Amino acid sequence: MIIQVLGMGCEGCNTLYENTLAAVAELASDASVEKVEDLVDIVRLGVMSAPAIMIDGKLVHAGSVAPVKKIKKLIEKAQR
Repeated sequence: MIIQVLGMGCEGCNTLYENTLAAVAELASDASVEKVEDLVDIVRLGVMSAPAIMIDGKLVHAGSVAPVKKIKKLIEKAQR
């Protein structure tokens, strides 16, 4: 599983990245977490609202900082 956290380095984007790392650790998941900060790459992925999370190429959250609990649910849903 590849999880991408998209955002250009703002405080909210950094918080979402940290929350995502925490969620992966709490789930003991072997998911790879990548931070995508280049605006061209973000737009190329089709995301217009940051911060955002993509799991295996699918946009699962955008526009706000999700708490760890919500990110865990998103990961669990994607694993089904």
